[in-house]
Amino acid sequence: MHITRDQIPNTRRWVVKIGSALLTGDGKGLAREALSSWVQQMADWVLAGNELVLVSSGAVAEGMSRMGWRVRPKTLHELQAAAAIGQMGLIRAYEACFLKRGLHTAQVLLTHDDLISRSRYLNARSTLRTLIELGVVPVVNENDTVANDELRFGDNDTLAALVANLVEADLLVLLTDQDGLYDSDPRFNPQARLISESRVSSSSLDEAAGDSASGLGRGGMLTKVRAARLAARSGAATVIAPGRGDEVLRRIARGERVGTLLTPVDQPEAARKRWLAGHLKVQGSLELDAGAVRVLRDSGRSLLAVGVRAVHGNFKRGEVVSCIDPEGREVARGLVNYGHKEAELIRGHSSREIESVLGYVDEEELIHRDNLVLV
Repeated sequence: MHITRDQIPNTRRWVVKIGSALLTGDGKGLAREALSSWVQQMADWVLAGNELVLVSSGAVAEGMSRMGWRVRPKTLHELQAAAAIGQMGLIRAYEACFLKRGLHTAQVLLTHDDLISRSRYLNARSTLRTLIELGVVPVVNENDTVANDELRFGDNDTLAALVANLVEADLLVLLTDQDGLYDSDPRFNPQARLISESRVSSSSLDEAAGDSASGLGRGGMLTKVRAARLAARSGAATVIAPGRGDEVLRRIARGERVGTLLTPVDQPEAARKRWLAGHLKVQGSLELDAGAVRVLRDSGRSLLAVGVRAVHGNFKRGEVVSCIDPEGREVARGLVNYGHKEAELIRGHSSREIESVLGYVDEEELIHRDNLVLV
């Protein structure tokens, strides 16, 4: 059963993305009053016992405003300079607003390489999860000052979707300067109707989505639909909502019909397992004892080093390994938390012994159950 509006109040972990046009008042500098309102609503969500990661655009646009540039730069070095200048004001504004509500923030800058490299993917995942557990609100943006290929994720909608996958969010909220997704472009068709709800897999969404009218950001409705499909890989639903609407985040949290709700086909756990099973190439294998095989099959628990009898192959932290039973049959595969050298050293040891063997502990599990799929 896919998520409905009524079920949104029962979700716990959100990723919220705010676009450049909203944050910078269409290029006039940071819209501080609006930013303060969004922060108050996000803070209320967190203080109620929920979890939130904020993905914020606006660094380049704020840098342009500070430098008095009216047209978005075309050269990479100018874009990177604008991002470096604007990021300072952007993060300071968020920090000040969240601190008024008693919440700390953390700046997290990511590049595409951070999310396609398995080891860096796990490092980013561990950092974000730790911040969430500490009650800190991560403020994520692309590291525009060092990224190449013209600032690379393509847009922060895509980044937000990847972060939703990374932290296994229940809901991705994309705040935009539109009321949501219409069945045709409302700028040219006054009869266009708002799509209140749809399955994210519906082919009609591609036809309905149009390009951004803003010269500040890079995303349009089509990128938001694609982002929703990307987020759905790990089971997250997506709401595309009007950022300028009164108390928009509180209304979404109450389950009100605001914006467009795009729902995944699969349940969150099933979607993530399908993603793991279908997109990962095995780099090595771990031979398990009978007890570990039984725990994986019957209890759905994580793989601990104590249950590993042998390590095969040369793999790195974050790569995919196969888990085989004593007869050599594959029973599962997943993202490993240690490279082959470390795995060889800690195999057969309990989790509490890992630090004494390696001198450090990355994770207590060799493969966490969230990153493990039975085959």
